[in-house]
Amino acid sequence: MAAAATPTVGLTTARTFISSLHKTLMSRAAILSTESKDASSHISLSHSFLQKPNSVILKSKRVVATKAVSSENETSALPGLPIDLRGKRAFIAGIADDNGYGWAIAKSLAAAGAEILVGTWVPALNIFESSLRRGKFDESRVLPDGSLMEITKVYPMDAVFDGPEDVPEDIKTNKRYAGSSNWTVKELVESVKQDFGSIDILVHSLANGPEVAKPLLETSRFGYLAAISASSYSFISLLQNFLPIMNPGGATISLTYIAAERTIPGYGGGMSSAKAALESDTRVLAFEAGRKHKIRVNTISAGPLRSRAAKAIGFIDMMIEYSTTNAPLLKELSAEEVGNAAAFLASPLASAITGTVLYVDNGLNGMAVSTDSPILEKLHAAKEK
Repeated sequence: MAAAATPTVGLTTARTFISSLHKTLMSRAAILSTESKDASSHISLSHSFLQKPNSVILKSKRVVATKAVSSENETSALPGLPIDLRGKRAFIAGIADDNGYGWAIAKSLAAAGAEILVGTWVPALNIFESSLRRGKFDESRVLPDGSLMEITKVYPMDAVFDGPEDVPEDIKTNKRYAGSSNWTVKELVESVKQDFGSIDILVHSLANGPEVAKPLLETSRFGYLAAISASSYSFISLLQNFLPIMNPGGATISLTYIAAERTIPGYGGGMSSAKAALESDTRVLAFEAGRKHKIRVNTISAGPLRSRAAKAIGFIDMMIEYSTTNAPLLKELSAEEVGNAAAFLASPLASAITGTVLYVDNGLNGMAVSTDSPILEKLHAAKEK
């Protein structure tokens, strides 16, 4: 039987091993110091090994693992449910500048990877295209990744007229329409079909009420029907004609306003009626387009925005102030927030959502009273401190 090693011999052997390993680690640390800014951490590891031999390997593995995870996070996409619209083509009807909801929706769809086509009201077409060419909108075109939103093509459009036979003579000879062609709904869709074959997303971002400043009791039949035609039926007409070239699983989105459900004094000329019709049509069209073409139909009830179109109402600043004072979220609504909501509704993440009015208004739609009312001064209303 072999003789058992004495404690003295064992201790000497251990000390020799540790001393040798210490020299080796110190030598390696010296080499790493010329190649890495982390040399000090390796040297400290060698000292910790002398004190706690069993911990160094675990600590070293932790450092390496942390670096690997950090490196991976820096180069790969974050996990989750991203809105991915790559390979999709969207047509946004009603963009004439860069400060409205239509523009914001186009940007959000583009940021998600969609190709953007735009329909612009004929009288505003030249100014819009000129501004694009001269770079006037470049600052507004910047996407989250730093690139600029690209608009593949801008089409002349007037969604009040379904076909050439509906255009009255005074419009045909109007100088504001001179030089443009194929701008009725049927002609527009045929042009898109010839150019691109199909679309996946249709956005209705247009409205007009020639007598919007008049109370409903003072609105003429012409003004009322004009508001319905431009702001509500135009969506039906666009969807009717685009449906045959929309890919199954596609989505349509329109823009409505709380005046469809609540009384907004000053929002007249039949516009509240037009928005109510649009919301009702959304539910019916969701059924019909869903059953026949597998297309989803939703509308966004957006809060007030200081856009060029909204300024025509005459009291948009007051509505924004009211909203920022009384909504559950005490902040001004941004166009980008509405754009992002639209991108969600157009994406596969909303594949089971149709026939819905989505409120994007900081929660103002849920309020029954205004918190800034003098009547409520003595109540302990929840206010931002």
